[in-house]
Amino acid sequence: MSGTTYLLVDGENIDATLGMSVLGRRPEKDERPRWDRILDFAYDTWDRGANGLFFLNASSGFIPMNFVQALVAMSYRPLPLSGEGNEKVVDIGIQRTLDAILEQGHGDVILATHDADFAPQLQALIDDGRRVGVMCFREFASGQLGEMAHHGLHLYDLEYDVHAFQVSLPRLEIIPLSEFDPHDFL
Repeated sequence: MSGTTYLLVDGENIDATLGMSVLGRRPEKDERPRWDRILDFAYDTWDRGANGLFFLNASSGFIPMNFVQALVAMSYRPLPLSGEGNEKVVDIGIQRTLDAILEQGHGDVILATHDADFAPQLQALIDDGRRVGVMCFREFASGQLGEMAHHGLHLYDLEYDVHAFQVSLPRLEIIPLSEFDPHDFL
């Protein structure tokens, strides 16, 4: 299919997973994702242009202008969304965008998230013949996304596949038995 690759970033989800689950604390500057590398990866993955959409929760009325300006300089389109009450504005915005991509009849999608809330929209895109990927820390991807990886969803690890970080993160990795060398741990 003709078109572009849409990179949709669930910034809150990636940031929360990095801080709470991977690091157990607020990330230092050099431990934050390199968003330019993430967009470059999306651009190169399926040899077509990439349109980076970065979803932000602006329900507080605050927009982190320094961060937004940096995103714009990297060719992202920041989408600061606001809502009422307990609305999950970023999730709703991403779901509506995935639906719109399906409706337009072309375009592949890479979504940066760990969240299963998008599984129905992602599955609809896969069923329509689109290439669909999720960028995440594999070990923290929802079980539903992990299961979808057996049925057409491409999973890309932010650290190991995308190389989105300047430093190695303290992650617990699954070691295939064929690669296990006990001497490495003695």
